[in-house]
Amino acid sequence: MGRFVAYVKRHKIKLSIAVVALVGYYFCLPEPLFHAPMATVIESNDGQLLAAKIASDGQWRFPVVDSVPVKFAKCITYFEDEYFYTHPGFNPVAMTKALYANIKAGKVVRGGSTITQQVIRLSRKGKHRTYAEKLIELILATRLEFRYSKASILKYYASYAPFGGNVVGLDVAAWRYFGVKPEQLSWAESATLAVLPNAPSLIYPGKNQLELLRKRNDLLKKLYEHQEIDETTYQLSLQESLPQKPFALPQVAPHLLQYVAKKKLGKRIKTTIDYHLQQQANTVVQHHYQVLKQNGVYNAAVLVMNVHTRQVIAYVGNTPTDKAHQKDVDIIHAPRSTGSVIKPLLYAAMMDAGELLPTTLVPDVPTQIAGYSPQNFDLNYDGAVPANRALARSLNVPAVRLLQRYGLEKFRDQLKAFHLRDINKSADYYGLTLILGGAESNLWDLCKTYASLSSTVNHFNETSSEYYKKEFTEPVLYADTPADFGEKSIHKTVFDAGSIYETFNAMQEVNRPDGDEAWQYFDSSRKIAWKTGTSFGNRDAWAIGVTKDYVVGVWTGNADGEGRPNMTGVSSAAPIMFDVFNMLPRSTWFTMPYDEMVQVEVCKKSGYLATDLCEKEVMWVPKAGARFKSCPYHQLVHLDAQKQFRVNTSCEDVGAIVNTSWFVLPPLMAYYYKNTDASYSALPPFRSDCAATTTSESMQFIYPKQDGEVVLPKDFNGKTNDLILKIAHDKPETTIFWYVDDTFIKATTNFHEIAIQPAEGKHVITALDENGTEIHRTIFIQKTH
Repeated sequence: MGRFVAYVKRHKIKLSIAVVALVGYYFCLPEPLFHAPMATVIESNDGQLLAAKIASDGQWRFPVVDSVPVKFAKCITYFEDEYFYTHPGFNPVAMTKALYANIKAGKVVRGGSTITQQVIRLSRKGKHRTYAEKLIELILATRLEFRYSKASILKYYASYAPFGGNVVGLDVAAWRYFGVKPEQLSWAESATLAVLPNAPSLIYPGKNQLELLRKRNDLLKKLYEHQEIDETTYQLSLQESLPQKPFALPQVAPHLLQYVAKKKLGKRIKTTIDYHLQQQANTVVQHHYQVLKQNGVYNAAVLVMNVHTRQVIAYVGNTPTDKAHQKDVDIIHAPRSTGSVIKPLLYAAMMDAGELLPTTLVPDVPTQIAGYSPQNFDLNYDGAVPANRALARSLNVPAVRLLQRYGLEKFRDQLKAFHLRDINKSADYYGLTLILGGAESNLWDLCKTYASLSSTVNHFNETSSEYYKKEFTEPVLYADTPADFGEKSIHKTVFDAGSIYETFNAMQEVNRPDGDEAWQYFDSSRKIAWKTGTSFGNRDAWAIGVTKDYVVGVWTGNADGEGRPNMTGVSSAAPIMFDVFNMLPRSTWFTMPYDEMVQVEVCKKSGYLATDLCEKEVMWVPKAGARFKSCPYHQLVHLDAQKQFRVNTSCEDVGAIVNTSWFVLPPLMAYYYKNTDASYSALPPFRSDCAATTTSESMQFIYPKQDGEVVLPKDFNGKTNDLILKIAHDKPETTIFWYVDDTFIKATTNFHEIAIQPAEGKHVITALDENGTEIHRTIFIQKTH
């Protein structure tokens, strides 16, 4: 110990210098070694290239490869550095031979750099080629050998070596020159790329092709002589031609690339996309684009999700249109008017709250609410329609009336649970138009919502009747990121599984339409729950379908918002959705979540909970449905013995009165309902000798609407058109007396409709029936001049 201390004291300066040198040597290698910007690369779930975005410096430089293919590794080491796996970073013999040859020739005719030294040179891009620089490279090369394995050093070389033009790295070179992944390169192709970093300019077609061919063949011969390839492979490799023009990089999912690059710029990302499904979806969109553009519709988007994993498996952000029609816009995340695609959420919400049953009759009559007058797409009315049919047919008037009944504010608050980020304003801002497209959302969020609803039913049936707290989680786009559904809970997340199940049952009824429209494109043996939507002015057309396994969402329209006639969800978006579903594996239908269902008796005609007055049927409904309303439309009526007239004790003995149940709708509902249901029978009239009693509910205006502003145009002869007044009465044979501003106009019987010519301004229309029942309407008249 004493000697050591004495030695240190005597040589402390030398030792200090040595320590400093060692520390300097240890830290001399930069970390990271390279600072060059990378291209953004996205791959499918099986590692196939979907698309790439060039690096910010204009170079095609992919992120560092995971591994170097065996063929290329053999080729590059035999060509550039035959002793790569044995030297410490430099090759003294090769350096000496190169120095001697260069001095003798008076110029550089031979290089002695190893692959390790070339990696250092590439990392120190821009440095002048001097002997001092060569010394620095040698020192750094030895340090690189200490820090990294030979395999890692080779990966650096394969990732940063120049391959001609703006092509950097083996990955890009394989795609650009041969159109394949590096692992798919043949021996001849690998040899061609191996000689390029030494002389990148040789790759240009028509320039130095013979020199490139000679170098490649020399390398192949060397591989053959070292028994890396057999004679057959060698001879066949010699026959392979050289690349003549660069291939375009795959752009299978260009809009997904845009989306990923916003968060993962310069990264290589393995996505959840199914490569073959993505290609098929692209083909479907391209095919339908050729049809859509005939109607001036240039944009469309498709999103497909796996319900179980919540993975996005196909992402088509737009059609192959041109720049003039915004081909680069990613429609999947663009906010667009929802049309009717959120109607199923209201249907599920009301069943979940016990305020609706699947077949409950809901009014479908002319409606005005605080100045708002919704209309059905076909401008017709059914009077009354089962709730599930109203949803399947996407009727607007029943949806608006149901939303008003359920509560606009309450429904708006529930929508927050679905994280529809573009529905971000108050209930008052949207009003009742919320349910018809008054709000905007995007394809990503809507597909996410339907996938979560499907998953809720699946999870409930797969577990011990439990839910997941994070059921409405974000979709998964990166292969290494599993969906997080959170912890299990006995409490529902938003809606119970029974309400969702019944909603899907209603939605799948659309697959059996009354007419032959776009459904001809769909394999009717497949069961899916689906919904279409068309925004005001035919600006947006939607179709979203869901099974227990998949969700397919489609939007069509114009990115600039231009509406087009005849563009609807049914005619434009649904055929695309059907075609995509036909490419997916067939799914079984959802299993009924029995623990969230209960059997009840309902009236067969009205769909309300049964009373003793109606014909009953047993139905499974969500649990909350057990506390729904009893049927208000079946009444006990008193008839004479022949059942032709109604009677009462004022005209008939009690013993002679026949008591029977009768299905009776309010007058306005009955007026339209009898046109769609031939079996509907109005109440028989009272016998003439009986004292009848009526209420204002027995008589209702069909037209005009309360406080309506009516413009009376002129016809071709310059005559102002009449105003037509209409009333529905539950006893049409009753005489009604019409008044305008207290002036008697006319009396009507059976058909209660008159034409008048009121002056401009405010008027009060009064209708009085022979029993003294009176109703009023206030209107405002304008005439064209």
